[in-house]
Amino acid sequence: MENCKELIKIEDSSLKKKENLIGYIFAGPSIFGFLFFFAVPFLISLMYCFTEGAGDIEFVGFQNFIDLFQNSSFKLAVKNTVLFNVIAVPLVIIVSLGVTLVLNSKIKKASFFRTVLTFPLVIPIASVILVWQIFFAESGVVNGMLLKFGVVGPDYLKTGWSFFILVLLYVWKNCGYNMIIFLAGLNNIPKEYYEAASIDGCSETKAFFKITLPLLVPTIFFVFIISIINSLRIYREAYLLSGQYPDSSIYMLQHFMNNNFTNLNYQRLSTASVIVFIFVGLAVYYLFKFQKKYEV
Repeated sequence: MENCKELIKIEDSSLKKKENLIGYIFAGPSIFGFLFFFAVPFLISLMYCFTEGAGDIEFVGFQNFIDLFQNSSFKLAVKNTVLFNVIAVPLVIIVSLGVTLVLNSKIKKASFFRTVLTFPLVIPIASVILVWQIFFAESGVVNGMLLKFGVVGPDYLKTGWSFFILVLLYVWKNCGYNMIIFLAGLNNIPKEYYEAASIDGCSETKAFFKITLPLLVPTIFFVFIISIINSLRIYREAYLLSGQYPDSSIYMLQHFMNNNFTNLNYQRLSTASVIVFIFVGLAVYYLFKFQKKYEV
């Protein structure tokens, strides 16, 4: 019996080793890709943060960080990026949640509106930007309508209005995606809660704040994280709208990094990217910590 048990243990251990080997083989390409395209370049960027020069590299300590925080373009980019996040992220969450609640109610042609709101997810961004340029250019549709009332409008994409246009574009583009997530979250809430609240004479507004909103907190938190990530990728839309050097109101961190990449200033580029990485990492960490504390 003891020999049989030992044989079974040997077979189990050999089977586990084979399974682990197969797992490593299938995970190998992903691990190699992560190391080659993310981990190694990040370590190289980290090295650039504390050095200067291209050929003859010299260690300079934290001088690159000091110079970066004294750079006016970097401070402008940080200010615009933070301001965009403060305005656009809460706005897209509120708008998408409001639209989801309306469409989730028993209204006519709700499926039609859901389909329309998901169009931005499938339309190529270049086509979208072309339409927005037609609307907000100096000789665009909006100024054409204002001219009929005797009002001469500015070139919105080259003035401070470009910031609000970019916020509007961000909300319009991401509202449909957030709506899908919110619909999934609403469908996971048991209907019995609302039936019990209705029997107790609870109004729809009270049911929203007492049932829907608390049970939707994990979904809102997930949408919040996704919205922050998407807001940091708004550079593509800003670049297509106004080019490499846009109006100062929409000069984002990605503009700063792209311009330094074009100028071959890898030290400044690497330093800025590491700072953004640390900031986003800390923000996500404390957001998850806050969520766990809230759930407890």
